[in-house]
Formats: sequence, C-alpha cells, structure tokens
Amino acid sequence: MRRRQWATLAAIAVIFGFALYVSLPGTPGLPVEVAGRDLSDLRFRQGLDLQGGLHVRFQASPPPDQQLQDGDMDAVKQIIENRVNALGVAEPLIQIEGDNRLIVELPGVEDPEEAIRVFRQTGQLLVINTGFEFIDEGTLLPADPSQTVLRGRDLRDARVGFDSLGAPMIEFDLQPDAANRFQTYTASHLNEVLTITVDDVVISSARIEAAIRDSGVIRGSFTADEARNVAIQLRYGALPVPLEVVQTLSVRPTLGQESLAASLRAGIVGALLVLVFMVAFYRVPGLVAALALVVYASVVFAVFKLIPVTLTLSGLAGFILSVGVAVDANILIFERTREELRSGRAIRGAVESGFNRAWTSIRDSNISTLIICAVLFGFGSGGVRGFAVTLAIGVAVSMFSAITVSRNLLRLAITLPALTQPRLFGAGASASSDT
Repeated sequence: MRRRQWATLAAIAVIFGFALYVSLPGTPGLPVEVAGRDLSDLRFRQGLDLQGGLHVRFQASPPPDQQLQDGDMDAVKQIIENRVNALGVAEPLIQIEGDNRLIVELPGVEDPEEAIRVFRQTGQLLVINTGFEFIDEGTLLPADPSQTVLRGRDLRDARVGFDSLGAPMIEFDLQPDAANRFQTYTASHLNEVLTITVDDVVISSARIEAAIRDSGVIRGSFTADEARNVAIQLRYGALPVPLEVVQTLSVRPTLGQESLAASLRAGIVGALLVLVFMVAFYRVPGLVAALALVVYASVVFAVFKLIPVTLTLSGLAGFILSVGVAVDANILIFERTREELRSGRAIRGAVESGFNRAWTSIRDSNISTLIICAVLFGFGSGGVRGFAVTLAIGVAVSMFSAITVSRNLLRLAITLPALTQPRLFGAGASASSDT
C-alpha cells in the first residue's frame, strides 16, 4: 500500500479511538472548554420521554381592563422559549394550544416550582423614585406613573455579576435614548432613592450618589440563582399578559424507558441480522462493512455527546434509520464491485471502480435526505426536530463511513493474497483474481 493510504488508515484509527473514548458510558470527558461547552461532562442528554420532567399548561389571564390581542400568544411563546433556553433546559417543547393557552414540557427539571415562577412572571421592571425612603425588599409596591423613571423596555441587556466580596448582583445596560434620559434625571436628583421593582415587588433600593448614564447594577440580598432568574426575566422582556398555571404534571420516564429498551433491542437485533446477511452474501466486503459500521456507530454517538444532542425516542428512530442508510451505501458499492469482477476486471481495479461508480448515487441520495432533514427541522418542532437532527448527523457520518472507512479497509484487505479470490467477493469463478 502507498504511504498516503497508510496515513489515511492511521487517521481513521485515531478518529475511531477518540470517538470510542467519547461515546463509552462513564467516560471522564475532556478537560477543555470549546465555544462555552464544557467537555469534561460528556453524558447523553435525554428528552422528556426518556428521563421524565415537567409538563405545564399555562393560560393567559389578562387584567379586566386589557383584552388579549392578536399576536400576544406568539410573543408569550417566544419569550418563554428564550427564558427556557437561558435556563439551560435541553430540547423543551413549547406550543400554543387554542387561543389563550401554552403548553411547556421541560425534560430533567430539578426544581419545578422555581421554573414555573420564572416562566409565569411578566418580568416587568420599573425604576421608581421613592423620595428619600428606602423600601424593604419583597414589599409590594404598585407603580405610580408620576414616579416611574425607567421601564423594562429601556434595558438593552441584563446579566449576573459579582462584587468584590463575591456577592451576586445584576448588571444592566440601557438603550441609548434611555441612557441620556437617565443621566439627566440622576444628575438632578442626587441623594434621592431609586427603588427597583419586578412585577410590583421591590428587589432593591439605592441612593443616587452620582449621575448614571448607560449602565448600572442592582444589588440585593438574593442568591446567584435568584439573580440569574431576575436577569433572565429582564433580558428577554416582559410578557404581554400574565400567565396562570392550570395544570402541572411531573412526567415519569417509565413508559419512555420501556419503549427505549424495546427500541434498543429491535435496533441491536436488526443490526446483527443485517451484518450476518452482509457477511454471508458479500463475504470479505461484508466483513469490511461490519467493521465500518462499528466505526460509524462510535463516531455518531461521539457527535451526539459533543454537540450535545438531546436523545428522545424519535431521535433514536432517526439514528436507527441512518444505520440503514449507512448499510445501503455499502451495498451499492459492493454490487458495483461485483459487476466489475463479473466483467473480468482484476480485484484491485474492480474495488476502485466500484467505489467510483457508486459515489454519485450515494451522494445524490444522501443530499436528498439532508434536504428533507432541513425541511423537517425548519418547519417541525419537538420530536420532529430531534428526528431530523439525528438522521442528518447519521447520514453525514455514513458518507464518511462508506467512502473513506470502507474503501481503505477494503484496500487493506486485498493486500493479503488469500483474500483476493473472486468467490470471497461473492463473484463467480470467471472473474479475475489478479491484483
């Protein structure tokens, strides 16, 4: 074999070793962080149907003087999605039901009550001038329009920070026009007290000691988690209408685990039957396909962990379907190879020609599948998106497995004289065994 082919095989071995290390359960992970993703924690993320979680049904409850407007529920859905994503919940399902209800499903939520509180609060921030009076935190303080200095819509960003003593605080930035107004106001009201409320509940009071322009901090006796939740509410804006919880269910993963076990058994049995068929029908190429499938599965599971992909039953269905796609690519290649052998070509030439002739069919069919995956992801939601993601990843890796892994393993196999007999490739004895 040429040096380039040995280098390719070495690269495949390295990729397989790395993928196997990542995909094995209980792996300690990698002590690095890439694009904010901590790779020291490499666990499979499971969806609501596999690990359980929270199912909440909200209903919009506008005050008596407010009517639910067209687009309000779409705005509520978008804000809730932003808040859920900021909490780090993997693959939530959020959908509108009817005209005034919203369904939220959150897999693996550890504190349901806190999550519900973050979602249902409107997150309406007000900065109020309370003269020279400090207001205790937690006090209910309805807003007086004449006292209001800033509103939540004047914020450009809000985030959690820590002071020199490590106490959590909320840092905020103002919109340009609000910054100019706030600077003018604070410069002319020195030593007066500004009180900050969220949904009419006081979270902080502070004295104006100097003019403030485009940024500031909110201090209070809150924990880091409480500060984060307030920052989430402020960052993603106020809900156009309050939400009332009408149903809460803690979903257990029992049914999902039973279905998962059945799906895994079916997948394993199906894969073994396919591999037995491949080896029995295609001989040496079939054995190569079996080895390539092991590499394929390791790489796919490693990608699932590294991204990470949240696995649901529909996502596992997408992966199992992609296994069929990977095997189908090998079948196309081996059939083309057998045709070449039957026409009298030598083993090495038949192998190379088989891969070259099959490549366009594999490429076009896989591109078509990827287009369908993009459509499903773009227009679907929840489990449909999970199916599209796992299938797309599987199809992309299958092209690497079929064209690169299978090809180079087969090239390695035919360097052994004992494996160059046409009958070991499922071809007739009339085919040439010259290499």
